[in-house]
Amino acid sequence: MSDTNEPSKTNGQINSLLGSAKVLVGQTIEQGYVAVGGSTEPSSWTTAGQKQHDEGEAEITAAKAQGYVEGVGDRLEGKKDSIVGAITGDKTQQTSGNLQHDKGEAQMDINKPSS
Repeated sequence: MSDTNEPSKTNGQINSLLGSAKVLVGQTIEQGYVAVGGSTEPSSWTTAGQKQHDEGEAEITAAKAQGYVEGVGDRLEGKKDSIVGAITGDKTQQTSGNLQHDKGEAQMDINKPSS
């Protein structure tokens, strides 16, 4: 059910990790250049790796924000269904609403913004 244009925590984590690995390789190359009297400029590995890492972290943040908003929606929709079910005496709707509400709260907890 995931759209390829939507942010993904998994994809973000992969890019963050690969970017960090590239930065490490780049820094190793840079240290080698400096040791033999070469340039002290950042290598393309370092700059590309830092960019990939930053993009990965941004995607993780976006995916968490999207998950949190979806959790709010489920929580509110579930609360509404629970109340309507209670008022009309429809125990099935009330129970279903309670479950959706709890699912939304769990999704909000998992995706709550970092402090």
